[in-house]
Formats: sequence, C-alpha cells, structure tokens
Amino acid sequence: MRIDILTVVPQLLESPFGASIMQRAQDKGLVQIHVHNIRDYSTNKHKNVDDYQYGGGAGMVMSVEPIASLIDQLQSEREYDEIIYMTPDGDLFEQPMANGLSLKKNLIILCGHYKGVDERIREHYITKEISIGSFVLSGGELAAAVVVDAIARLIPGVLNDETSALTDSFQDNLLSPPVYTRPPEFRGWKVPEVLLSGDPSKVEAWREEQAYIRTKTRRPDLLNE
Repeated sequence: MRIDILTVVPQLLESPFGASIMQRAQDKGLVQIHVHNIRDYSTNKHKNVDDYQYGGGAGMVMSVEPIASLIDQLQSEREYDEIIYMTPDGDLFEQPMANGLSLKKNLIILCGHYKGVDERIREHYITKEISIGSFVLSGGELAAAVVVDAIARLIPGVLNDETSALTDSFQDNLLSPPVYTRPPEFRGWKVPEVLLSGDPSKVEAWREEQAYIRTKTRRPDLLNE
C-alpha cells in the first residue's frame, strides 16, 4: 500500500511514522508513506498556501492552486483508490472504514488547516471525507496519523501476530475482553481460574461472555448496531 499525505507542516508527521509498528511496516516494504509539503507547489514567492476568504470572516483558507497542482502531479504518476480529506464534518472514522481502506492500493490524504480548504478542492478532487471525532484540531496531521496507523496495522504481515488485529475491539461490534499475564497472583489479585485451565473452549467462551458484558456496560450503542 502507498499513502501520500499532503500537509503544510510535514514535521508533525515525522514521529508517528518513524517508530514502532509504522516504522517496521515501512521497513518490510508493506506500506509506503510519502509526506508532501504543499508549500513546494505554491507559485507565490513567499510560498504562501492560504488567503483571505471571499465574503469576509475570521480565519484564512487553504488556496486551491497549490493543492490542485500537487494532486495533479501525483495522479499523473499513478491511479488512486481514494483522495481523502481530513475534516471535522467528514464521515466518522470507525473500524469498518479502516477495514475497507486497508484493502486499497493507493491513497492520498489531505490535511486541512486554518478554516479549511477552498471548496473547489472538495468538489472536484476529494472522494472521501473523514473525521476522527466531534472536535476540532489545529490541523489534520494528527488525525491523518491516526487513520494511517489504524489502516496499516490491518495489512497482513505488519503485526507479528496476524490474528491480533482480528480480535481487536470493534472488529465484531464488541469491545475486547479483559487480558492478564504473569504472575497468576499479585497482591492477592488473582487471574480468573478459567484462563489457567488450559481448556481453549472454556477460555474462548469466557472471553466472548466478558466481551459482551464489557460492551454492554461501556458501549451499549455498539450492541444496537
């Protein structure tokens, strides 16, 4: 999978993609992440990528020309399955969307800033708009990093245990059950006996029950879905 991220502050993305699972995914050649500075496509001598909005009002708007030029350049090199815009008014990013995007080959993610992008970019280039929650960030970079991480970890070979992602919370509209590790007793707090039984069928039944109980208690809305 190849993911091209368009931003005005590329340094914000150095850490999320330069360590841990994301770094290993790239080292293995399973994911290619390319970060592009939109300012490089500005024709303004000061490399400005924003301007005042027509009609007046507070806040600047990301200009249409440099973004269009960058997307045109990328599209001339390969076909993209989706051109995504990170925006608070986009579709809520949830596990089923991550699952679907993980099957794609090439993605572009545009990170918004200021009061957003010129609407013509959204009308003529963007194929999918995503929000990670009902709140506003200073820019779309952190949101883009969240989306890329959620997508990339689903690609076969990225995680050491390929079944791990399949048992994550939300994969079957249930939260994950409680988990324990050694020692079996700590300060009088014991691991449930069933997990020490060595009986896989009993362990699986316990986990399913606990997943249901935890979901019903913490996220009952998932059960309605």
